Amino acid sequence: MADIKVKEIESDKTYWVYDVLVREEGTESSHRVTLNRNDYESLTAGEAEPEKLVEGSFEFLLEREPKESILGKFDLSVISNYFPEFKNRIKDYI
Repeated sequence: MADIKVKEIESDKTYWVYDVLVREEGTESSHRVTLNRNDYESLTAGEAEPEKLVEGSFEFLLEREPKESILGKFDLSVISNYFPEFKNRIKDYI
């Protein structure tokens, strides 16, 4: 099981920016993730903290690909471009 650390580094009225560190099997990867507030509302209906959405998104991704395959910098909304089931499944992870 991976250890996922999410740290907010910036925010404003429209988005948040997070640094995410994933540790697994003695190695780690780091990622910068932006989260648009409209996407946050759409995916969670405000029922989970934004950090929990980011963490759950990484759990979702790690079930489908190794941490080294996850983009180093991306907007959370692009996940559904690679995994169309993301929007329907993310609530299972948060």
